[in-house]
Amino acid sequence: MIEQINTYREAEEYINTIPKFTSKNSMEHTKRFLEHLGNPAQNSKMIHIAGTNGKGSVCAYLCSVFKEAGISAGMFISPHLVTMRERFVIEGKIISEEAFLEAFRIVAAYLQKLPEDLQRISYHPTFFEFLFFMAMVIFKRSGVEYVVMETGLGGRLDATNSAENKVMCILTAIGYDHMEYLGDTLTEITFEKAGILRSGIPVVYPVKQAEVADKIRECAGQTGAEIFPVEKQAIKEIKIHHKTIDFSLHLHYYDYISFTVSTSAVYQIENASLAIRALELLADERITVPVMQAGVRKAFWEGRMEEILPSVYLDGAHNIDGILAFIETVKSHPCQGRRKLLYSVVKDKQYQAVIEALASSGLFDVIGVVALTDARALPLAALEENFRQYTGFECRMYEALDTAMKELVFGKGDEDKVYIVGSLYLVGEVKALLRRPRHD
Repeated sequence: MIEQINTYREAEEYINTIPKFTSKNSMEHTKRFLEHLGNPAQNSKMIHIAGTNGKGSVCAYLCSVFKEAGISAGMFISPHLVTMRERFVIEGKIISEEAFLEAFRIVAAYLQKLPEDLQRISYHPTFFEFLFFMAMVIFKRSGVEYVVMETGLGGRLDATNSAENKVMCILTAIGYDHMEYLGDTLTEITFEKAGILRSGIPVVYPVKQAEVADKIRECAGQTGAEIFPVEKQAIKEIKIHHKTIDFSLHLHYYDYISFTVSTSAVYQIENASLAIRALELLADERITVPVMQAGVRKAFWEGRMEEILPSVYLDGAHNIDGILAFIETVKSHPCQGRRKLLYSVVKDKQYQAVIEALASSGLFDVIGVVALTDARALPLAALEENFRQYTGFECRMYEALDTAMKELVFGKGDEDKVYIVGSLYLVGEVKALLRRPRHD
């Protein structure tokens, strides 16, 4: 019984079992339970982010600048990589097990005393809704000034969209993912993502595909949102170094300003630019140009072209747009030895297109495949079958991640580069493996 849960592990286990006994709730019911909770965090200023790729990175850039400015901010993101507590970040630090359990018990207590209308439908939050409600409780108790929050899936019907106290919306790059829920075309997917827009609230977005930009403008016109596109020509003077990238961004009040991102991932230029443009629009006197420059430079986001060991890179790209951006970054990395890739994926992704892009890139001398431990994992045999139809590289199959890591990562030559990509679940499993004691 939920009222008997007294430890962090028990709370985490309970949340992990939720998908087994509840289905998605309507937005009306999600809003009703949020109201039942007392609309926690309603006094914080919400920055809401939706999109296909880059949401978490934009969150990280925003919160890094807030920290540099001395502004308290909370961040709610998904998914987590190793521990569920990673989804809740206060001023740059994930919450403690005690804070997690406390928020869990508050939400659980309100579940025990549902209003009559929710009782009639036997209401219970979904996995993601439960975590969202916990986030609102955590942010209220922390008293943060800003809440930076990314959608879980889509936007229009996402649990996070029940929060109304928004001061800024950001739409990151939109591409093909979760089509079974969001639609088969970019305009359909964009419509769902743009469901987070609100009247009179600015929305910042990149101008890439014409059909996406047109749909965002149409949705903004219908809702009364103020549009602030970031055009390609707003970014110039890109200089890629070993572990950093310099670029200049055109700001409305300051013309072109130079920034540095501490990553080799070229795609982070766009994500940082979206965050910077949004911060400029907040017109907060504490967020000066030097503060933005320092905050962007200090920002770090796990699993996004992260160099986890010398010349070993971990990236969570899992859809075709993310993989194409990943490939562009790999091309920018000089390599005197051999490039090796370790890949895995969940079976509900567009893995055939991704595998074709990776196999046909001509970048990798060795491609290893390993199955994830998650129930949604694409079987090892299917991974191997899809890669073996291509030539130009050596294909290796690994039954276990620790074997793959031992051979590809710890057995690599000094001049070699190793890339691990395909799923955030894979990122989490790699990180968990690296954190084990050496004698384990």
